[in-house]
Amino acid sequence: MNAHKSTKQLPSKVERHKIFGSVEPGPKTKPSEKEQMADLQNAKKDFLFEIDAVGIANVKHPIKVQSQLLPTSQTTIGTFTFTSSISEDSKGTNMSRFTEQLNEYHADGFVINIATLKQFTKELTGRLKQNDAIVEVSFPWFFERRGPSSDLAGMNHANAGIKVMYDHDNGYDIEVSLSGTITTLCPCSKEISEYSAHNQRGQVEMKVTLTDAFDEQKVDWKQSLLEAAESNASARIHPVLKRPDEKMVTEQAYENPRFVEDIVRLVAADLYELAYVEKFHVFCKNEESIHLHDAIASISYDKRTEV
Repeated sequence: MNAHKSTKQLPSKVERHKIFGSVEPGPKTKPSEKEQMADLQNAKKDFLFEIDAVGIANVKHPIKVQSQLLPTSQTTIGTFTFTSSISEDSKGTNMSRFTEQLNEYHADGFVINIATLKQFTKELTGRLKQNDAIVEVSFPWFFERRGPSSDLAGMNHANAGIKVMYDHDNGYDIEVSLSGTITTLCPCSKEISEYSAHNQRGQVEMKVTLTDAFDEQKVDWKQSLLEAAESNASARIHPVLKRPDEKMVTEQAYENPRFVEDIVRLVAADLYELAYVEKFHVFCKNEESIHLHDAIASISYDKRTEV
């Protein structure tokens, strides 16, 4: 085939830009040096109210995550939120300082753990010249799962998160979270049916406030929360299932029927027994297989309120 020969004569790129609205730069009268520029965000006067939190959200950034499950080290994507309060006499915050510090940590290889995020948050208060700051990060966490009979491995994932709140006067509050997927089989369906029972995919979300004594060098909180969700399900989710595996999983589900109410109570019991957990919230949503709606349940509990 003959190559296509262009016959259309186009104006230059500069001229094309002018056709679509580009204009020549106008005269510049404002300073271009940072020291001479107006800094509205640092203006000081009565601005009516203190602001609880101001900052940036939905910041995507590569991070490194360590785990006691395989793979023990992985690179994933963190979604960050950075905030701090500002006083009534402050106009605003300097948004670039959040990402500036993020990039500095990335240059050293940003390993996401509680100790590093505590340091990050405390340093952020100094950079912002504020008394408090909050850093939140959520990320997909991958872990190996093997078939119960074949022992064939594949990769599952859960959504994990860490929230570090630092206050110059009160110190740190640490909250971790995990959302994992399970299988549930309906007890009512099993009870009333001559044979079989319908099942569904469930999503268990846990938010946990950790005690000051929590030692992440000894305990992988991700693994602990995942186990709390999966061990109380009708069956676990598997990426690779051969027929003997499938037989075992479906029979296990039939032997362990669970309502959504059962799930949150059983998970809550496991979290209650963890000594390093002060407070927790458990939420479960089952995507029903014979209804168009979802079934939901939740429990919140604070062990610090016990007499």
